[in-house]
Amino acid sequence: MKIRKEDALEYHAKGKPGKIEVVPTKPYTSQRDLSLAYSPGVAVPCLEIAEKPDDVYKYTAKGNLVAVITNGTAVLGLGDIGPLASKPVMEGKGLLFKIYADIDVFDIEINEKDPEKFIQVVKAIAPTFGGINLEDIKAPEAFEIEERLKAELDIPLMHDDQHGTAIISGAGLLNALEIASKSIETVKIVINGAGASAISCGKLYVALGAKRENIIMLDSTGVIHAERTDLNKYKDYFVQKTALRTLPEAIKGADVFLGLSKGNVLSQAMIQSMAENPIVFALANPDPEIEYDLAKAARPDVLIATGRSDHPNQINNVLGFPYIFRGALDVRATQINEAMKMAAVRAIARLAKEPVPEEVTQAYGLKNLSFGRDNFIPKPLDPRLIVVVAPAVARAAMESGVAKEPILDWEHYADTLRARIGRDEKLIRQVMQKIAKTQKKLVLAEGEDYSIIKAAQQIKDEDVAIPVLLGNAERIAKVALQYGVDLDGIEILDPKSDALAETRARYAKSLFAKRCRKGLTEYDAMRLMRERNHFGAMMLEEQDADCLITGVTRKYKESIEPALKVLGMGEGVQKLAGMYVLLTKQGPLFLADTTININPSVDDLVNITLMAEKTVRLFGIEPHIALLSYDNFGYSNTQEAEKVTKAVEILHKDHPSLIVDGGIQANFALNNDLLKQNFPFSKLAGKKTNTLVFPNLAAGNITYKILQQETDCDSIGPILLGVRKPYHVMQLGANVREIVNMARIAVLNAVIEQ
Repeated sequence: MKIRKEDALEYHAKGKPGKIEVVPTKPYTSQRDLSLAYSPGVAVPCLEIAEKPDDVYKYTAKGNLVAVITNGTAVLGLGDIGPLASKPVMEGKGLLFKIYADIDVFDIEINEKDPEKFIQVVKAIAPTFGGINLEDIKAPEAFEIEERLKAELDIPLMHDDQHGTAIISGAGLLNALEIASKSIETVKIVINGAGASAISCGKLYVALGAKRENIIMLDSTGVIHAERTDLNKYKDYFVQKTALRTLPEAIKGADVFLGLSKGNVLSQAMIQSMAENPIVFALANPDPEIEYDLAKAARPDVLIATGRSDHPNQINNVLGFPYIFRGALDVRATQINEAMKMAAVRAIARLAKEPVPEEVTQAYGLKNLSFGRDNFIPKPLDPRLIVVVAPAVARAAMESGVAKEPILDWEHYADTLRARIGRDEKLIRQVMQKIAKTQKKLVLAEGEDYSIIKAAQQIKDEDVAIPVLLGNAERIAKVALQYGVDLDGIEILDPKSDALAETRARYAKSLFAKRCRKGLTEYDAMRLMRERNHFGAMMLEEQDADCLITGVTRKYKESIEPALKVLGMGEGVQKLAGMYVLLTKQGPLFLADTTININPSVDDLVNITLMAEKTVRLFGIEPHIALLSYDNFGYSNTQEAEKVTKAVEILHKDHPSLIVDGGIQANFALNNDLLKQNFPFSKLAGKKTNTLVFPNLAAGNITYKILQQETDCDSIGPILLGVRKPYHVMQLGANVREIVNMARIAVLNAVIEQ
């Protein structure tokens, strides 16, 4: 990715200069709000904290506030550029803390190089913060500063340049060694570079099991050996009695190379001299010690990682520091100790072995990704990092005795972590609990499509259902082979094949008997059974399968037709409807009708509401339903508004226990304080609205697509309402994650209605 100078400058300067800002978290619109926020109301929490200092975590932002502090003496690869010039980097770090772990940051650039004075400044401002991230401070001063502050402060503190790289590269090293079939206790390691990061990496590798005598470290002078007299106490740890003096000498026969030095110092000849399946971590930025392509050309068996995002296996500190601090803050740890760092190493290493979500592969322009030579470190955009690393760190803090507020409910904690980054997947986990081990058979009608094939693998791996792909077996196998999808355990049926001739005939006979007085001929019935959606629908009808998903490669209307023709509508259903579920930070939000009825009548709105109510209850949620309009409670007498009002009147009369109201504007429906203040008589007053019914298709579909694009949430659907059996039609082009989510709902539908 090419970054132009003018683009970088415009990015930082355009609009409001910089990358971060302070945003109020409490109301401030009225005089009362301001009196509570400041004088005189603010005196009350001040006095509480004065009496009980720990209440500062209860009444202020301290518990979620980290200081990113530097003196600008070792900024990225730019060196000692001073505190002012380091500020863009510190703001960037603050941005990463916020977007990856919802941690607030003040960046602080201190104009002081003397370690003792720097330490005193940091100690003086420490009461403001829940944690401190030291950044871009040169060695050896960085070691002394961190050691002193850790000993003298009672909040979590870490110099990320040291420990962040050590933690991430340590996780990568464990996995690379596993792939290479090597043991950390016996491998020979060469570390080129002897700054804060390199020394910390070496020490962490020793903690993981590497032998100190098997590590050769080099600084700008050469190998750190026993005859040198220019070494500080931190380099002394890696002194070796050896005749080796240069990198070419040291690397010969080595199993592992770690570069934290400068670009292009590692030659192809040097890599060729390494042991079988060499592991090369070339982490100099922006230019690695050896270019990725050169390394692969020199040694095809190399397992290589760099600090760059345009190559596989990026060693990126963002995999660690946001989640390490998140876990430390959440248990109010008094420090970040070795146990917590080691927990992060093993959690990150473990995550790399898990199946990679499609949203991650899409973000990197890939089709498929699995644990191996090109993927032994998680990707920075993997949303699972927060729920894997933060709890591991928090648990280690508790077990090592440095946690002041232990976590008691780990499932609830995981929910709060997901919510912090805009995900509420509690609904999905509840669904999974209900469908676990039910072994329902799910038909995926468009079995030759890559997204469907990949989804089938995930559905099988997660034990959602027994997936059945409909399509040509050879074509399916070819796509699976191309993208590395495992078809083991996935049934493949081709409705056109001779092997299914008898089944086609049986299905056709049954369909003809059902539709012969509705214009269907025997020939038509036989012809339709060669078409996958009709064949799949008959599998449901004949109880050869339990549920079906289609629509990923076909227009919505075309995909619905077989459901009506073969299965028909459920009892009491007048028309079909479609409903989406948005998994928001505030919980699930159900939206109907978003896909089918263009201009529903009064009776249609009643029908849609009742179907939506039934479906919401499938999830174990009590529906609180708002019928939306452009006015509130009959204020307007236009035809559009009156039909909503009449529908609500019918629902109130015929279904008095149903919590439903309208017509109501969306802002009142979703803001309960506003609703109670203005319309306290409403059935929704004091309730959290979770279901929205729209007056027409345009309103529903437009609203759904805006919310889907502009809010940080997952979606499920559309769920087809009103079909007699669980037949569901996705939107054209749905991705793997959406298909798998829909599969869970389809199976739940089948379980509830069996």
